[in-house]
Amino acid sequence: MNKFIGLVGTNSDHSTNRKLLQFMKKHFSDKAQIELVEIRDVPMFNKPENKKLPASAQEIADKISEADGVIISTPEYDHAVPASLMNVLNWLSYGVFPFVDKPVMITGASYGTLGSSRAQAHLRQILDAPELKARIMPSSEFLLNHSLQAFDEAGNLVDEQQVETLEGLFDDFLTFVSITNQLNHAHSINREIAENFSWESI
Repeated sequence: MNKFIGLVGTNSDHSTNRKLLQFMKKHFSDKAQIELVEIRDVPMFNKPENKKLPASAQEIADKISEADGVIISTPEYDHAVPASLMNVLNWLSYGVFPFVDKPVMITGASYGTLGSSRAQAHLRQILDAPELKARIMPSSEFLLNHSLQAFDEAGNLVDEQQVETLEGLFDDFLTFVSITNQLNHAHSINREIAENFSWESI
């Protein structure tokens, strides 16, 4: 059975993106193990010269490295991902490179109508950066809009069509992970490129 990290893309205590990942963990427990990982304790990125990560960031990096894939659920703040999520990704591309060739599924929940669509596009752009080089599942968006009304008291999604859509995308992700595992011939060079990349030397 695949083991995935569900990265909560916000430091908010009351997040419907956390609820979404909690639902996925429960709903897909017969297909994969999903461990939720919080980012609230990661300090502000400060580019230490020794490239030593704070313990909280290193722990996340280790979990991602050991996982078969990552599911990131992001809200949308000002047409972009939250600063707290970008901060963690900064740490996870500085001296460590757990996302290189790692299969990633992006989801998102928002209070409004668009369901974090612009934040998801922004996150794809970030994860495609030379220092991260994740393998992002293509042609897939799970956009949970009006998320404050999306869950019942037990934490289940109430819209059956949304559940059906999510089930299809999750099955696609399982297939994507299987295919990605076979696309490993350039992994060593991809990691070397990430390790040696520097905007300062361009």
